[in-house]
Parts: sequence; structure tokens; C-alpha cells
Amino acid sequence: MSCSTTCTRASASPPPCSPASRFIAVPLVYLCQGLSGDRFAVVLVLLPLVAVGSLALAFRALPERETTPRAYPKFSFPVKPLAVLCIYAFAYGLRSAQLPAGAGVHSSLSTAIVMGGFFIVVYFFSDRFSVSALFRSPLLLMVCGLLLIPAEGILGTTAAGYLISMGMSLMSLLIALLFYDLSKRMGIAIIALTGVVRVNSLFTLWGGNVAELLGALGLAPTTQNIAITVAVVMLVLASTLMLLSEKDLASRWGIRLLETDNLAKESLRAETIAERCDAVSASCHLSPREDEICRLIAGGKTNQQIERELFIASGTLKAHIQHIYVKCGVHSRKELIALCGGE
Repeated sequence: MSCSTTCTRASASPPPCSPASRFIAVPLVYLCQGLSGDRFAVVLVLLPLVAVGSLALAFRALPERETTPRAYPKFSFPVKPLAVLCIYAFAYGLRSAQLPAGAGVHSSLSTAIVMGGFFIVVYFFSDRFSVSALFRSPLLLMVCGLLLIPAEGILGTTAAGYLISMGMSLMSLLIALLFYDLSKRMGIAIIALTGVVRVNSLFTLWGGNVAELLGALGLAPTTQNIAITVAVVMLVLASTLMLLSEKDLASRWGIRLLETDNLAKESLRAETIAERCDAVSASCHLSPREDEICRLIAGGKTNQQIERELFIASGTLKAHIQHIYVKCGVHSRKELIALCGGE
């Protein structure tokens, strides 16, 4: 049955390079620990150079259409996901003094487990479900908050410490991917979104300061641990209410494009097409993978670009496209793009 409703959010699965880079960072941090002054200075010089070189190579591999200079629109900043990250960072800071040695965020086994697991899911299983829909959902962010709660008396210090660290590592990754997704869908420079994310480090420090203040009050260790656990629970509940306070939170997260001097015209059009894509996907019952491919086609991507972006074979892509045609009641790429409001 043809689909009468009307689709572009070029939001394919998140790039596996983000969790992979954090996974690689763990052994690098381990290897750099204990280096002498001269050797450590050499490493501090080499690592930025390697990072810049890798970035240059990645930029050259981009299609020409994605490297063309463009005017970026003005927008209202998505404050809520950043606020949630800062709340979780503060909660992590409250617990950081109680973590066992080696269980700290970004440099421990817990980070390697989380990032390695996320990389495997994205790289090998993204064709079975929409990973991007997963990290856009508030549910996974709430799970990160629950990982911050475990009390040492129930699970033991080591197990609780690693769960807390894993929750914070996963949260920071999800927020980074979320901003990447918003940048790609709405045509906003990614640096404009991620430039302020590091403010969460201040909240981690402030959380640690509050925990030290509680210790200075002379509370018994058990009482202090209970007080911190209660505070963390309250913070997670507050962030959960914040996550659920907007109807369109999972798709836009509070970000709005501001049409000023026509700079936002292209992005506003893309946002409109994305909303139509949502309707097409829901009405035609597209699978998560079909939904992603449909959005990329509506965004003007060629088959070769889609194969490279989704890491799928040519035959697999063609089979998905035929299924999309049948479900949407169209017979060509042109008809599908027209249905989704593209050009």
C-alpha cells in the first residue's frame, strides 16, 4: 500500500572512530605514566602532531561536497543535554574520592570496556538496528545516571567504582555523539556545539570539593557515604525530569535554528525535510536501517556515499532500497526523494 504521508535527516549510525579513539587512549595513558621528563616532553609534542596529521588525512577523504565552505546558521544552543552532562559530572565528582585506584574515568579498564563495546556494536551490528536512534533516546542517558548510583556496601568498592566510571565515560561519549548528530542534521559547525562541553570538568572538581567538605564536617564514613549516595540519587532524578520535560527532546534536544539574513535557509529546509522523513518512516513502517538509507537518499547522497557512510556492501544497499520502494509505494529514486521533500 502506497504511503501518502510525507522525509531528511542524514543521520546515519554514529562514526565508530569516536569510541575507538577513546579505547586507544587507555593504553596510551598507561604507557605514558612514569615516563621521565624528557621522554614525556617528546610524547606531549608528538601526540598533537599525530592528531593533526590524522585529522588532515580524514578531511582529504571527505567528499568534495562536504568540504565546500558554507555559511552556518545562527541557532539557540541545546542547553539541556549539556546541563545533564554537568549534573552527572557533579555526581561523579561526589563519588570520585571513593573510587578504587585505577577506576578513574577516561584512563581505566572501565573506559576500555565501554568504548570497546560501543565500537563493536556500531561497527558490526549497526545494520540490525538504528544506533543513532538509540543514543538520541533519553533512556540510555538515564541508564548512565543509574550506573553512578551503586553503593559500595552492596556491590563492593571495586565493582561499584568501575560501574560509576563506566557510567560517566558512556555519558560523555553519548553527549559527544548527540552533538555530532545535531550538527550533521541541522548544518551547524560541530565546534560551536562541542566547544563548551569541557565545562563539565569544572563540575567534577566542584563535586569533589563538596565531598571533601562533607568529610571535613567530621561525619562517620558510613554516614558520609549514605549522604553522597542520596545526593547522587537526587541529581539523577533531577536530570531525568530534565530529559523528559520536552516533547521533542529526543529529536532536537532544545536546539532551534534562527532565520537571520537567509543564512539558515538551507538548514531550515533540511529540518523540514527531516520532519517529513519522520512521518514517512512511521507510516511506511521502515526498519531502522531502511530509515537511515531513506534519509540519506533524500539528502542527495549517492549509493557509493551511502555504502561508505554505513559500511555496507553494494548488494546489501540495493536490496534495502528495493524494500524501501515497495513499502513507500514508489518506483524510482526520484519518486522517493519527491515523497521526502528533497530535490
